[in-house]
Amino acid sequence: MTELTIILLQMLVAHVLGDFLLQPSTWVKDKEKNKIRSKFLYLHVLLHGVLVYVFIGQWNQVFVPLFLMCIHFLIDVTKLYQKKSTRWFIIDQIAHVCSIVIIWLVFYHQFQAVQTLLLGLFKSVKFWKLALGYAFILQPVSILMYQLTRNWHQEIDEKKDASLKNAGKWIGMLERILILTFIVIGQFTAIGFLLAAKSIFRFGDLTQKKDRKLTEYILIGTLLSFTITILVGLLVTL
Repeated sequence: MTELTIILLQMLVAHVLGDFLLQPSTWVKDKEKNKIRSKFLYLHVLLHGVLVYVFIGQWNQVFVPLFLMCIHFLIDVTKLYQKKSTRWFIIDQIAHVCSIVIIWLVFYHQFQAVQTLLLGLFKSVKFWKLALGYAFILQPVSILMYQLTRNWHQEIDEKKDASLKNAGKWIGMLERILILTFIVIGQFTAIGFLLAAKSIFRFGDLTQKKDRKLTEYILIGTLLSFTITILVGLLVTL
């Protein structure tokens, strides 16, 4: 790992520490209440600058933390005047990370290195096979499984067991991501543990309710999800 890559990681660590671990809830509440007039907003931004300055350890390089502080301030002020939501939290964090990467690229002249890396990825067969595999196991497989089990789905009385909206869909996508990742890194044993863990939580609960149709339906869906993802994993690793 090069020295410049370490600097980027140090800047990202400084962000995580400053935005989460070293930001008390009292600061957050005061910023939400007083917005741009909150003294903790400026203290928070200053903390980020100090962390970056200390972590990178380049005492003559003051422009990096200064630019980062200015951009961090603008992003945080923009967020404070928006309705509090998960969407804005994600946008805020993406903006912070992107600003850190851009500042790193500009001040440490890494555009050429990143361009070379990206061109290498875009010309890599392995990269595109993995991209296709992960893209396919998400929504396309969800739709495929729904089509294959649609007739059985109509026999299930979902009102008997109310659950979180779209929870099953998200559980399925997350488990397929894990399975494909385990295959890619060669950890086939972990797939067995994942199946066992799901069986304990899912099928134990269903057995207690003595709903045989629902139990069979969930079992079919689970095995179908695992089978499709394992096949995809074997194909992308050929």
